[in-house]
Amino acid sequence: MAETIDEISIDWKDDNGQYMVKQVKKEVLTSGAWSTVMFMYQDLDKKTGEFGPKKIRVVRYQKRSGKFMPQSKFNISSAKQAKRIIEIIQNWLPEMDQKVDSED
Repeated sequence: MAETIDEISIDWKDDNGQYMVKQVKKEVLTSGAWSTVMFMYQDLDKKTGEFGPKKIRVVRYQKRSGKFMPQSKFNISSAKQAKRIIEIIQNWLPEMDQKVDSED
């Protein structure tokens, strides 16, 4: 497990040293005791030996006993799904910027 946010990776190799998951890019969205990191990655297709399409994973980590431990994750498996998420967030952003009215 990683001790710093910079050490966090989703690269994963099998017992023979072959990448099964290859990290392409990484962005730290939030850092601290609870950190959120977004990765672009590819999975190895065992049948073809080639890496598949690029995907996105958002992972939430908690730092416990000096090490970052994954707590939850969300995978975006296609460009179509990513575009839909972007569209929805863009539509919701103006509402997030509005101040909350009090009912006093």
